[in-house]
Amino acid sequence: MPDKPKPMDAAQQKQLVESYIDAYNRLDVAGMLQPLHQEVVFRNISNGEVDLTLTGKGSFRQQAEQTLQYFSQREQRVTDWHISVDKVEVQLDYSAVAALDFPNGLKAGDLLQLQGKSVFEFKDGLIASITDIS
Repeated sequence: MPDKPKPMDAAQQKQLVESYIDAYNRLDVAGMLQPLHQEVVFRNISNGEVDLTLTGKGSFRQQAEQTLQYFSQREQRVTDWHISVDKVEVQLDYSAVAALDFPNGLKAGDLLQLQGKSVFEFKDGLIASITDIS
């Protein structure tokens, strides 16, 4: 009977999440993709509603490249870590500068600031799921 793969330790999980967030902050899509599982699932939840679900690295890449045009700079700053056996939850302060005018009234050059959290789950030594909640 084959050995069951052992779960990743907290340090490995944290390193993958830090790598992803660092690439995100640098607007580096290739770097964001590196720690992701081929079948990664990404969900965005705003005001309790799932408003975006993507499955697979290809879909994630396409969305990540598309959103680059929306902001001239952006930063996710981790304010708290919760690490358990199979997931990492980070509390975030998010800030971004709009690169264009948005339908909701945000204008190019305006600063957007929010707080939220991201939940990361793992498989095969990679990030298999990201849920952004704001």
